Order: sequence, then structure tokens, then C-alpha cells
Amino acid sequence: MASGTKSKGANKPRGKSNSANKARRSVVGSARKPKPWGMIIGMIAIIALAGGVFTYAFMEIDAKEKWVVSEENKDPSENIAGVVREDYEAGQHVSGEQRVAYDQSPAFGGPHDNAWAECNGTVYPNPVRTENMVHALEHGSVWIAYNPDQVKGKDLDTLKAKVEGQPYMLMSPYPGLDKPISLQSWGHQLKLTSANDERVDQFIKSLRQNNYQNPEPGGRCDAQGTGFDVTNPPPYVAEPPAKDDPNTVTMDGKGATDASAEEQGGAQTPPASGAENPPATGAGTPPPSQ
Repeated sequence: MASGTKSKGANKPRGKSNSANKARRSVVGSARKPKPWGMIIGMIAIIALAGGVFTYAFMEIDAKEKWVVSEENKDPSENIAGVVREDYEAGQHVSGEQRVAYDQSPAFGGPHDNAWAECNGTVYPNPVRTENMVHALEHGSVWIAYNPDQVKGKDLDTLKAKVEGQPYMLMSPYPGLDKPISLQSWGHQLKLTSANDERVDQFIKSLRQNNYQNPEPGGRCDAQGTGFDVTNPPPYVAEPPAKDDPNTVTMDGKGATDASAEEQGGAQTPPASGAENPPATGAGTPPPSQ
């Protein structure tokens, strides 16, 4: 009996000891296994960064696609603020003695000289006859005109860099221009105040050799054999032609010649969208104006 009582008494402290041990293990276990907040925060940051990179890349791709010509995007310039659009009939030619009473300045469509101005990345140092420049637009070129009194130095160099060596591009001074810079493609015009305006590149990407907007994309750009002398081109005349002059051709083409039989002679293949532009060909570029 005495030993049984003793045995019961001995078991009681052992139960308390087990409970205490469990409590200690629980406390120690909790201390040893904290929630990995640092890892969680790091993972969240990585996911957020990846999402930001993906979003940025998507926006960049979307921004580039915005200016790519396609069946679904026939005139990307519709996304460019300030572009003026006009519908002009193509294929109306005038002789070297005739002048066109253009409705825009600079002109960007309408009757034009039988000979086109060379447009193989040509930077003309002096103003060129409008009728020849407009014919180059019909072939899918972009003409950068600038006011020589307002665009000089670095700004002029910036514009030249966008033209020199680039097919279907030409540039010339245009005295009296109401804005420092004016971009022309057939039926489209954009006037700007800065050579660094992002719309310069957007306009070129959207409309140069645009098969949907230009009447004769891929037409010749070299002037060899056309009667147009790239080293001594016909000069620009600022005064509008007199209405009663028999050599004046109106915008409806009265007095012009149908150009349906025009010889394109070896039309150039326009560069594919997104492809590198082929090197310019034809006569050399006149020295740039200083």
C-alpha cells in the first residue's frame, strides 16, 4: 500500500514536467519558424517588376506598330496631330513653261511637271520649282521643306540626317514658309516648329512609300534622262502665277496633259515595312547649304 501511494505521488510531477516541456517546445518552435516576410516581399517585388517590364515592352511594340502600314492601318498618319489631308487627282502633267496655281503652300498634290525632282535622299541647297517637287511626291516620296531664315545650324543638320542617303526623301529651303518646317507627301502635309518633334519621324514612317496613299509608289527617283538637272534644278518662284496667263494651269487640271502614258522606266521596289532602306542610287546629292 505504502509503495502504491508513493508511486502515484511520483507520477504527478512527471505530468507537469511533460506539459512544461511541450510548452517550451511550442515557444521554441514558434521562435525558430517565423513567417518569411522578406521572401514574400521579394517575390512580390519581382512579380511587380516583371509585370512592369512586360507592360513597357508591350507599349513599345504597340507604339511601333502604330506607324506600320497594313491592310488594317492604311493611313497611320491619322494618329498624328496636325496632319492636313487633301484628295488630289494624279497623273496631270504640265510643261516646263507652265505653272500651276496651287491651293497649298508648299503644294502636296495636284498637276505637276512631267519631270520629277530627284528624290534619292537629295538635299537641295537652293529652292526648287514646286511642280517638279510635287511629281516626286506622286512616286511616294516625302519632301521636307524649311524656312531658311528660321532653320539653321543644329536644327538644319537634324533634318538633313533624316534625308541624306534615304530613298524617296528630298529636302529643300522654301522662302516665306509660314512655319519653320513643313513635311509633304502626296495628299498630306504637316507643319512644325521644331526639327526634334517626334512627329517628323512618325510622318515619314507613316507615308513614305505608302501603297495606299501614294498614286505611284515605287516610281523612279533618279532623274537621269528626265530633263531635270539635279546639279542645276529649275528654281522656285514665290509669286503665284497670274490667272490670265495662258501658261497657268488650275488645280482642276485645265491645261494639263494626261500622264497615262508616262514612262516610269525601271520603277524601284519600295522597302518592305520594318526593313532596312536600300542605299540611295542615281546622281549624287548636291552639297548642303551652309
